Amino acid sequence: MSKNPSTAPRSSVLGRGSYGEVLRIGAILRKETVGGILLVAAAVIALAWANSPASASYFALRDFRIGYEPWHLDLSLGAWAADGLLAIFFFLVGLELKREFVAGDLRQFSKSVVPIAAAAGGVAVPAVIYALVNLTSSETLRGWAIPTATDIAFAVAVLAIIGSHLPSALRIFLLTLAVVDDLIAISIIAVFYSSDIQAGPLLLALIPLALYTFLAQKYRRFFGTRPAAAWLILLPLGVITWALVHASGIHATVAGVLLGFAIPVIRSRASGGPAAGPGLSEIFEHRFRPISAGIAVPVFAFFSAGVAVGGWDGLVSALTDPVAIGIILALVLGKPAGILGTTWLLTKATRASLDKSLKWIDVFGVSVLAGIGFTVSLLVAELSFGHGSTHDDHAKVGILAASLLAALLATAVLGTRNRQYRALEAEETIDTDQDGIPDVYQEDRQR
Repeated sequence: MSKNPSTAPRSSVLGRGSYGEVLRIGAILRKETVGGILLVAAAVIALAWANSPASASYFALRDFRIGYEPWHLDLSLGAWAADGLLAIFFFLVGLELKREFVAGDLRQFSKSVVPIAAAAGGVAVPAVIYALVNLTSSETLRGWAIPTATDIAFAVAVLAIIGSHLPSALRIFLLTLAVVDDLIAISIIAVFYSSDIQAGPLLLALIPLALYTFLAQKYRRFFGTRPAAAWLILLPLGVITWALVHASGIHATVAGVLLGFAIPVIRSRASGGPAAGPGLSEIFEHRFRPISAGIAVPVFAFFSAGVAVGGWDGLVSALTDPVAIGIILALVLGKPAGILGTTWLLTKATRASLDKSLKWIDVFGVSVLAGIGFTVSLLVAELSFGHGSTHDDHAKVGILAASLLAALLATAVLGTRNRQYRALEAEETIDTDQDGIPDVYQEDRQR
């Protein structure tokens, strides 16, 4: 006899991840915390310098050009940071995305559907809000994608500053949101912000990319055990791929994602298979994340966040521009509305319920925190309006104001939950074995 649907047990959403996943996510977030603090520091220095009596030297440094023109690489230092250094960040995004969908918890549909749908809602609603605010101007409407991505480093840095004790389920949810909406943002950049595509360089890029992929897949153990080999063999192929993609008219950060996707996640059978330890993707992630979080993203923030506000009148002018208004409303209101609304609708549509360790106010707090948009938002603003244009400057002011406002609101919400978070952490440690590992993770550990 079939069970009555009304009495059938309800599945939970946003539950604990596997034990291995919790450890991995924790390690990532610790590194992103440091990177986020450096990112904020770099942005503050850039803003202070750009609005100081020595502002001319900042813009001269940002606009200083260097490179080889025949290869379309005669770029300003600001452009090198956006197109070059940020490719390292997107390489890490590619590694993380593939790792999550091949070997992480997102390979299971039941665990991936909620964060993926929530991330999609957190992209769509802000884009719609921005478009509605700028509907009458085709020029400013180009910036509809600016408020779509969450800056995970900035968001995690805020958590570190306020000392919040988020449950592991929410930490995983936050990272997954950021990773998935980065994937959506990359797709948007590739489709909507690539112009004057040159087929020749694009086709030529397939040659070093194919060789890079073949070597990484065929000799994964070799590159995993000999760090110098990756620098001497794979890196040059990656740089050539990046340069050809850049010359083709497709934004060069897309090359970073493709190179990340090419790295194998699972260990080969000759190396012992999946049970023998981390694959090449995870090894590369450990090697290159400090470079991304500690150098690439902060340097990009330094060259991109510096905008001459022009005093009080300039600030008022920027904040009353529909571009800034749309960005602020989209990030501060649209992000939490899209994420929280989509999650709530899924629980109603699937008869799933929120994990018993969480409250809806927790999800709301993380949704507000996801309104911190910085790295990708600054990049899309430059692609939308042109580096240094008036709308670009106003968009940067809007991004900074929205991120600050979202951080303050998230601090207010999550700050009131600190006591409950500490209680949840204490509850998670009660049911442990002699090794101090929660029983809920025993099956994963035994595997």
